[in-house]
Amino acid sequence: QVQLEESGGGLAQAGRSLTLSCAASGGTFSDYFMGWFRQVPGAEREFVARIRSSSAPTMYADSVRCRFTISRDNAKNTVYLEMNRLKPEDTAVYYCAAGDSRRGIVNTARATSYTYWGQGTQVTVSS
Repeated sequence: QVQLEESGGGLAQAGRSLTLSCAASGGTFSDYFMGWFRQVPGAEREFVARIRSSSAPTMYADSVRCRFTISRDNAKNTVYLEMNRLKPEDTAVYYCAAGDSRRGIVNTARATSYTYWGQGTQVTVSS
């Protein structure tokens, strides 16, 4: 059983930056590919970024590519999401998630590919 806890959310002005962290416990962190998703009220959870257990390769949603960077520190059991040039449309609750690399999952942009989820952290971007 893996527990995930996000931190680092908050309020930011458009054009500024925020970095989210997600600390994992209860499992072997390097066994999992990690993803970030976001959700606004009334909408489905949206894929943001994914990083494999060995850090490469990474994958991003078109809406955040070249602005957001996902990274991980396996020694600290932590995955990060650096968000630059924030836009009001980035406002959402951001969730980190862990999927088991040993299952050979191909489509890691789907929420159903992930087994464990954090509680989420709110990011609000003002214009």
